[in-house]
Parts: sequence; structure tokens; C-alpha cells
Amino acid sequence: MKKEKAVVVFSGGQDSTTCLLWALQNFEEVETVTFHYNQRHQEEIDVAKSIAEKLGVKNHLLDMSLLNQLAPNALTRDDIEIEAKDGELPTTFVPGRNLVFLSFASILAYQIGARHIITGVCETDFSGYPDCRDEFVKSCNVTVNLAMEKPFVIHTPLMWLNKAETWKLADELGALDFVKNNTLTCYNGIIADGCGECPACLLRNKGYDEYMKMKGERN
Repeated sequence: MKKEKAVVVFSGGQDSTTCLLWALQNFEEVETVTFHYNQRHQEEIDVAKSIAEKLGVKNHLLDMSLLNQLAPNALTRDDIEIEAKDGELPTTFVPGRNLVFLSFASILAYQIGARHIITGVCETDFSGYPDCRDEFVKSCNVTVNLAMEKPFVIHTPLMWLNKAETWKLADELGALDFVKNNTLTCYNGIIADGCGECPACLLRNKGYDEYMKMKGERN
């Protein structure tokens, strides 16, 4: 464990909760930051706060509602249908979201004396979001370091993991049931297994089933 401080970009979902658990095993001090951008599943704000309390870490909540004003999309507007058309970004894409989140997480890290920033973005279960790419995160890391003259390190523990492998990591961290039962991934705001129908639920549940099958075959 590094005797350093870290900030986790935290939504209370499967990925960011797994990242928080990873951070708690790798850094002496950990705090979380959650962003309110009028997301469709605003329940995630309460879920993030609840999980942070259960794990004994501080949760910062920042108002990013300007994103909704600038970029109407299916994640922030109930009147926009969640869909993905061939050759186009999904309607759930929020332009610049991770750029903004990582920038503000870096400002928070600067203020609280944290060097490490953790985010749960990944390329493997790629939805076409350009700001989930490894290339983008590395570029952002260079940018915030130059902007603040600080040696920040942005960690992406899930970058090359698919959903089944992310469940495996949660299991290795001793928290498979905790992640399954306490996190919110569902676009319709239903905790744990969710509605079972939205794209986020389908991806999450498919990954869980694949991991449990692999785990059963090994035992």
C-alpha cells in the first residue's frame, strides 16, 4: 500500500465501486467525488453517498448541471430515447463528460493534497465513447499536470477489463456480493440487478453471468 492520498471519481455504480475498493487496498487515504449533472438515474447520487459511508470514506458532491444545459442527451433528458445507431455515438454520450470530471477531480486532488486520481473508464466494453479511451486519459493526465504543475497520476484499473473480468476483480477484492447488492448501474435507477432491460443492465448482468460460469468451471 502506498502511503499517499487518492481521489476516486465515484458514481456508486459497479465500475466506480470496484475502483474505490481497489483504491482502498492500494492507498493509505482515499476520498471520493460524485458529480450531479441532472443524470436520468439521479438515485446514483444517494447510492454513492451511502456506499462511501459504508466504506468509511469522504464523499464530495459537485454540481455539474451545466453539462445538461450544454449537451442534451439520453442520460440527462427523459424525452430522449436511449439508443445506439450504427456508425453513430449512442444517445447516452455526454460530450466532454470525462474531460470535465477528471479536470474537477484534479482540482479537488490539488486542494486536498492527493496525488492519485482513479476513474473506472474502460475500452473493453466500448460503447464508442471517445473519452473512455486510454489515449484520452493519458492525454488528460499530461494536461492537468501541466495546468497545475503537479505530478498527478490518473489510474484506470478497469481499462483493459471486460465486465466479467471486472466482476472477477471485485471478487478478488473480497467484495463480489457487496458490489452486486449495493451498486447502481441501471439507467432506470434500480439498485443491484436493475431493470434487466436497459443497455447498462444487460451489459452488467451478462458480465456477471459469464464470470459466475467461469468461476463454477474452475471450482
